[in-house]
Amino acid sequence: MPSQHASQTPAPPPGRRPRPLSRLAFGGAPVGNLYAEVDEVAARQTILHAWTGGIRHFDTAPYYGFGLSETRIGDALAGVLRDSYTLSTKVGRVIEDAAGRRGEADGFAVDGLAARFDYSRGGVRRALEASLRRLRTDRIDILFLHDIGALTHGERHPRMLAQALDEALPEMARMREEGLVGAIGIGVNEEAVCLEVMPRFPLDTIMLAGRYTLFEQADSKAVMAQVQADGVSVLIAGPYNSGLLGGADGPGATYNYAPATPGVLARAQRFYDICARTGADVGAAALQFPLAHPAVVSVVCGLRSVAEVDAALLRQRAEVPPATWKALRDEGLLADGVPTP
Repeated sequence: MPSQHASQTPAPPPGRRPRPLSRLAFGGAPVGNLYAEVDEVAARQTILHAWTGGIRHFDTAPYYGFGLSETRIGDALAGVLRDSYTLSTKVGRVIEDAAGRRGEADGFAVDGLAARFDYSRGGVRRALEASLRRLRTDRIDILFLHDIGALTHGERHPRMLAQALDEALPEMARMREEGLVGAIGIGVNEEAVCLEVMPRFPLDTIMLAGRYTLFEQADSKAVMAQVQADGVSVLIAGPYNSGLLGGADGPGATYNYAPATPGVLARAQRFYDICARTGADVGAAALQFPLAHPAVVSVVCGLRSVAEVDAALLRQRAEVPPATWKALRDEGLLADGVPTP
């Protein structure tokens, strides 16, 4: 049942679409020093190169570098016409000073700052206000509630979900009505929480990372059917599954942000073997696959250099022969019924 607060919050019917997005979107975590530092000048060049190349949606979050990603994107795009690009960011964490703390423990090479979950009304409002300052803008095209779900919160999940439904999402809807935000949704890594939230609060959009990809579709079957039925648009993040299918010559060493197991690597190698046999680039297939689904409006690819931007743009345009999709389907590497380009 909807919570009391949620039922009292003005909200449009499900299916409000965000502004049209570029089919390939810029994922801002790497320029927030994800796993390794990115030089300030290089970060700026990367962001502007993406815009020049036709990537016109930029996704970020306060958590990415504890504000660094948002600041860099805001600074780089400050001289660019605001209506020429769209922005998404996230709420659900607040950034705090943490003197003496090194950032590597959270995956971001940023010292002296920390992130704390806060799904309260006030926390969500403060997070957006800080993001607007860092991004140097007066509006966000899509605002996602970040990392709700049992995968993130474990045994605290029921309490966190209740607060998300009672406080965070209603406050996001209020900010949408105020014109600070164009559309609202959740940004998560698991299907289950999408299916928990969707019947209880009307979402405009969902960002789903790593679950509807060339490598795997089993853990997104139900939610992809539901978004289609409800008219909810989807942004797919993590199309390479944490780098597993990102390399040109063979599987990467990581999957789901952790070292890939031998079984995962063996399955990934089959994709490379088929693509080599049929004349396709695995990365191109991985980038293009999610976009064939009618609910998917954009694929968000994390980019940290000009070279990575060029590679993603090339992969977006590259031809993937029909024989590749047929072979992947015939060998059972694509789930029954999933659409292909």
